[in-house]
Amino acid sequence: MFFQLFIGSLVIAATVAVHAEMLNRLSPMLAVGGKLARRHLSRFAGTGLIIFGVLYIMLAHTIEVWIWAFVLMLTGAVEGLEPSVYFSLVSFTTLGFGDIILDPQWRLLSALIGANGFLLFGWSTAYMVELIRRVRQES
Repeated sequence: MFFQLFIGSLVIAATVAVHAEMLNRLSPMLAVGGKLARRHLSRFAGTGLIIFGVLYIMLAHTIEVWIWAFVLMLTGAVEGLEPSVYFSLVSFTTLGFGDIILDPQWRLLSALIGANGFLLFGWSTAYMVELIRRVRQES
């Protein structure tokens, strides 16, 4: 159990670092993109920025899901790339279909994946709320 918590904590730290870095890089991109969007998209500039923000945040979540998938494969908790990515994704999004379940020696990881995804999606939602507020304020 403690080994699962240790591995899970390391992966959570890694995904939080990825998320923080990607969101830190997104803000300057949106500032530059906002100027270009207002010049070329005029009335649809805000929509363009929001779409870019959503897609970029989805990229962050995709990277985080793949990190978990590789950990699941490296530990032997899930065999194969596609099942690892699938299990990681359904756990990260807290869907948890249950068609793939981990052996008892690794099943605590599935709960940690879900908790990690829940927190990172909340963080992303807060970021998007602030982005939409700024877009509305600037239009």
